[in-house]
Amino acid sequence: MRDPYEILGTDHDASAETLQKAYRKLAKKLHPDLNPGNAEAEEKFKEVASAYDLLSDAEKRGKFDAGEIDASGAVRPPQDYYRDFAASSGDHPYRDDSAFADFLNSGSAFSDILRRSARTHANRRGDDIGFRLPIEFVDAIVGANKRINITGGDTLDVTIPPGVIEGQLLRLRGKGAPGSGEGGFGDALVEIEIKPHPTFRREGDNILLDLPVNLKDAVLGARIQVHTPSGDVTMAVPKWSNTGTKLRLKGKGAPKASGGHGDQLVTLKIMLPKEPDPALEAFVSGWEMAGPHNPGEDVPV
Repeated sequence: MRDPYEILGTDHDASAETLQKAYRKLAKKLHPDLNPGNAEAEEKFKEVASAYDLLSDAEKRGKFDAGEIDASGAVRPPQDYYRDFAASSGDHPYRDDSAFADFLNSGSAFSDILRRSARTHANRRGDDIGFRLPIEFVDAIVGANKRINITGGDTLDVTIPPGVIEGQLLRLRGKGAPGSGEGGFGDALVEIEIKPHPTFRREGDNILLDLPVNLKDAVLGARIQVHTPSGDVTMAVPKWSNTGTKLRLKGKGAPKASGGHGDQLVTLKIMLPKEPDPALEAFVSGWEMAGPHNPGEDVPV
């Protein structure tokens, strides 16, 4: 730490009144509440406050002048905030507002700022606490109630509203860290992570599903069961459906912010039996098509 007299811009034989005037002049210029976001000004203010703390104490100043202590011997190194200089000692004048008493009672604009700052620090709201919550795809669509285990064995109950999306933040008011005085608790911010589903995909408010169907149902048509996030429904497969045919289940998608639901879009995928079927092979061998048909002709090149 530099010479405290040099920091305050005074001579070594300066009177207590001169030291106070020098300090007040610099404090009004450098105080963090007058320089929000200015890290350089905040660091200089810490240095000035530490220097004045040393020299305004007659006993400390006498020891410093006598060479019994150096500039850092009685002052803790500055920390993140100017009120934290003496977190480990109870008598540091900048731990509370006592060192600003002459400012607070002066009736100046600077004193108003200090009084507002003092009230803010005395009743500081607690910090927000962030969590990440993985949930199942279906829970993201229909909603759910989940419980998060947090430090200390405590738990946090979270209501998942229907239709949440990946990365959405849920704010649980008053479930964060405690504040000071009447500041109250902060909030818990829960970021949603949606696990991939083996069959469902989401596209906006619509849900996509690739659905295997057998050859007979594709040719003759059928009514089949289809899974949706809200439960199974019956869907009609038209005759002569092909792989890639898209069918729409109205209102079976995700909830819309404006009300209602999106749709579930079902893409058919024709599947032959898993095991060879001699009867099917015999039928196809004897089947004469009504006309020539080469599906490859329809593939764009």
